[in-house]
Amino acid sequence: MKGTGLRLSVTLLTVIPWRDAQAAEAPVAETGTELAGNPVPTALPRATVAAAMAWAPAVGLLLGVIASAVLLVADHPLGAGPLTAAGLAIGVLALLSRGLHLDGLADLADGLASGKPAPAALDIMRRSDIGPLGTVTLILTLLVQVAALSQAESAGDGQGPAALIAAVVTGRLALTWACRRGVPAARPDGLGALVAESVRPAIPAAATVATVAAATAAVAISAAVIGEPLGWTLPLAVLAGLAAAFAVQRHAVRRLGGITGDVLGALAEIATTVTLVVAAMGPAA
Repeated sequence: MKGTGLRLSVTLLTVIPWRDAQAAEAPVAETGTELAGNPVPTALPRATVAAAMAWAPAVGLLLGVIASAVLLVADHPLGAGPLTAAGLAIGVLALLSRGLHLDGLADLADGLASGKPAPAALDIMRRSDIGPLGTVTLILTLLVQVAALSQAESAGDGQGPAALIAAVVTGRLALTWACRRGVPAARPDGLGALVAESVRPAIPAAATVATVAAATAAVAISAAVIGEPLGWTLPLAVLAGLAAAFAVQRHAVRRLGGITGDVLGALAEIATTVTLVVAAMGPAA
C-alpha cells in the first residue's frame, strides 16, 4: 500500500503512533524490539521494511524541524538563552524517540566494553539495567550534544537550527546505511533481524549526496542573502557524523556478528553528536 513504508518509518523512529490497518493486524515482535517505543510488526513485506529505512532521513528532517522550533522559540522570544534552549531542544528529541536511541547507546557501550564473546555481550545488552560505562556514555553524550548545539546557537545567523537539523537527519541517515545489504543481523529475532540487509546500497548513497548538497546549498544561500556563511563546516559535519557511525557499526558487527535495535539506536546518537560537534566549529557571528 502506498505510504506504508513512510508510516512504518514514523512508527519505528518516533513515538507518533501512525499505523495503518495492515500493520495493526500484523503480529508484533516481543517486548524490547522497538526502536522508538511503538510495537514492531514482524510479518511485514521486505519491500515495506526497506522503504521504511529508506525514509529514515526524511523522518529525521521532521524531528529536526520540530526540535529547531523549540530551540528558536526558547532562545529568542522567551529569552531562555542558548544553553537552556539547546537543553530543551535535545530533550524534545529524546522525548520524540522515547529515549530509546539513548538507551541503545548505553546498552551498546555496556555490551562492547564487557570484553565478553558475542552471545554474552548481546545478553548484557538485552538487560533492562544500565552499567557504569553505559551511564557515563549516556551522560557525556547528552552534555556534548547540548554544549555543541549551544555553541552553534550562540554563533547566530541561524547556525543553531541548521546544525540541529543536519545532525538529526544525519543520525537517521546512519540507520539507512546500517540496514544496507551486506550488514547482517546479530540475532535471528528482534528489530535487527527485521531491518538488516533490507536496503540497497544505492539508496543511502543517493540520500547522502542529497544531504551534503542541501547543506552546501544552505551555506551558499545564507552567504548570498545575509552576507554571512551559515557555517562552512556544515557539509563536513554531515560526512563526519556518517564516518563516525560507520566506524562504530563496523566494530559492532565484528564484535557482535551484526546489528541489533540497540546498535541502530547507538548509531543514530553517535552520528547526531559528531555532526553537532563539527557543525559548531563554524565561524561565530
